Amino acid sequence: MAKLFVVATPIGNLEDVTLRALRVLGEVDLVAAEDTRTAGIFLRHHGLKPHLVSYNDHNMRERIPQLLERLVQTDIALVTDAGTPAISDPGVELVAAARAADFEVVTIPGPAAPIAALSVAGLRTLSFRFVGFLPRTGGDLRRLLEDGSNRPETLVAFEAPGRLRKSLAIIEEVLPDRRMAVCRELTKLHEETFVGTASEALGHFSEPRGEIVLLIEGEDGSAPTSDTEESGLAEEVAAMKRAGLTRVQATTLLSMRYQASRRRLYELWLQVDESGG
Repeated sequence: MAKLFVVATPIGNLEDVTLRALRVLGEVDLVAAEDTRTAGIFLRHHGLKPHLVSYNDHNMRERIPQLLERLVQTDIALVTDAGTPAISDPGVELVAAARAADFEVVTIPGPAAPIAALSVAGLRTLSFRFVGFLPRTGGDLRRLLEDGSNRPETLVAFEAPGRLRKSLAIIEEVLPDRRMAVCRELTKLHEETFVGTASEALGHFSEPRGEIVLLIEGEDGSAPTSDTEESGLAEEVAAMKRAGLTRVQATTLLSMRYQASRRRLYELWLQVDESGG
């Protein structure tokens, strides 16, 4: 029986593709692509010329039966606009339909923007929660942030450049001291990763452009266990402030060194400000 290959393709740099992906894309007779123009550029770059057919949110209901019919006869590769298909992507419907029809579905792993962003941000990430695009309304975004404020997972989301500043303002309101990263145009010519608080990100991004992955570090929930540790932390916070470190730099270093709560370190930083230490 024929197979549906779920093939990860580059998220920007056309060289970011596996040898296996190129072999499969060169062997199949049909490639179902979210955007045939984008897929065509990538395939031609690597000297591949399979037959392309569009498969996206707008035509998937009529296209799925057609593709399942083709699967009876030949292997098909599924690619998305960029990255790994079926993750916050219409490809999930075709994968589910193929499995329901007892076709074999084979993954050809490779680039994925959420994983790429996590790898370069330097945030403490033992686990993460991917939510797709951030909610468009302020109320829904606040609820999402409040729900995750005490969770240990790093929150991973996509955001449109035109909405980034509005979302950052809400994050600043709900999680003012939380470390986060804004990863823009990953693997592309103007790639940028900014790490700091939402307030600092607002100061950095005046007119953001390009594709954006936004990360918000989880709450570790730990805290100093004794008065001695508390006093020692306060002294180190004061010393780092005198040395010219920023609040984010100091709290990041100390939270990693002592497994201390960033919330408590933020409070200590404010106390140093108030005492003039």
